[in-house]
Amino acid sequence: MEPTGVAERLHNKTILITGATGFIAKLLVEKILRLQPPVKRLYLLVRAGDQDSATERVRSEIMQLQIFRSLQEKYQKHFSSWFWGMVYPVAGDVSLKNLGIGDVALAEYITEETSIIIHTAATVNFRERYDTALAINTMGVKHVIEIASRCAKLELLLLVSTAYVNGKESGIMLEKPLHQYRSYDGQSDLDISEEMALAEAKLNELVCSNASEDTIRLTMKKIGTQRAQKFGWTSTYVFTKAMGEMLAYEQRSRLPIAIIRPTSTTSTWKEPFPGWIEGIKTIDTWVTNYGKGILKILPGDITTVIDIIPADTVVNAMLCVISYHIRVQSGLIYHTGSSMCNPLKIGELIHIMFRYFSKKPFVNAEGEGIKVNELIMPATMASFYKHMDIHYKVPMQDIARHGLSTTDELDRYNHLKREYNFTVAIAEVYRSGTFFKRRFDDSNMQKLVSMMNERDRELIPCDTKFINWEKYLMEIHIPGVMDCDSREATRARL
Repeated sequence: MEPTGVAERLHNKTILITGATGFIAKLLVEKILRLQPPVKRLYLLVRAGDQDSATERVRSEIMQLQIFRSLQEKYQKHFSSWFWGMVYPVAGDVSLKNLGIGDVALAEYITEETSIIIHTAATVNFRERYDTALAINTMGVKHVIEIASRCAKLELLLLVSTAYVNGKESGIMLEKPLHQYRSYDGQSDLDISEEMALAEAKLNELVCSNASEDTIRLTMKKIGTQRAQKFGWTSTYVFTKAMGEMLAYEQRSRLPIAIIRPTSTTSTWKEPFPGWIEGIKTIDTWVTNYGKGILKILPGDITTVIDIIPADTVVNAMLCVISYHIRVQSGLIYHTGSSMCNPLKIGELIHIMFRYFSKKPFVNAEGEGIKVNELIMPATMASFYKHMDIHYKVPMQDIARHGLSTTDELDRYNHLKREYNFTVAIAEVYRSGTFFKRRFDDSNMQKLVSMMNERDRELIPCDTKFINWEKYLMEIHIPGVMDCDSREATRARL
């Protein structure tokens, strides 16, 4: 007899999903509903002030999305009633105790009935304000754990983290826990309560000094980066996610916890249709700005492997963990990515980008096609800054020396300045990804994949070794990203 799989695992289960309006969570909700297991209830926690607002957010930001098209076509006029029969919006906020659920009776019912909690809520801005990132990425985990501790029927708490909590510059990143309440290298103490107090004290100091909103925002961002680097992480985002993992790992003997660490998430590969994406993420910043002729140079090692994974593959991996983690006696952390089984080098990505935009140039607002040259990739930061001096700083100085006396000179100067500032910012933010020689071990994940029955291998395929990167990038991802960028540009103009 075949072992039971995902449909049986979700049968008649009540599931709580945090961060339900996030990119991955939306796809997860759609996939669970499309799998057609008789799920008892999906509680979707969304940031909202009241139940009506929560319902409207779920309606407009989830239910009405294009990704639900196949379900809308299947159920037609009954789709709405079918959807609301399965889904229940919950107004809340993970940064608050009790997840900010003001309805006491509802909160009690959720803890009585919930079997599976999937915590996806996060702020993924690399340079987020420190107070904001701590509240959501770190304390959000604490508040979810408090709810999970009260769930009498709890079978699994799945925490969605990021593979980049691994701060090492090279080598194989193992599916292992971080040093508990220590810096990344384990050499110094890390006290989360002290970090919270520091952020709060600095914010109060800024407010009391009547600092402007811009000053407060920039200062809190700067503090986040400083604290991250002090303890061995590259950004506020990964630092606060790492602290969230520490809080979860501490509860491993008391609660059924699993942590999944995706690498860089890209557009959908196959489901519910190819190329769906929301927002411009990671490599997409390179793609869109290169296509527009803005990004002409990016420092890095062309042999560096860039680990990307389509969003639907991440969702399938999450469902695999939910379905099969319960059968293994060891393993708490699961990497899901591509660098071990199907590595893509940055040099290959750059060449694919050049080929794509040479065939299909980006058309600007004036109707002109943008001609691109292959992206220049200096092998060191020193050679990058030398290039920037020659091609940007020196021409800017020459223009300024003439006094910026004409409109053309002023426009040219401002254009160079904008490109310089943007390119330097991109280079600094992504230097860990373009230079670091690291791959993410996925042995634990592969162990679960090997346990999947044949039906689940078709329903929730999560092995990236079958992806043809050139075909995926040329025919699916880059077109999807450019379409997403166009939609966002249109919304910004409205």
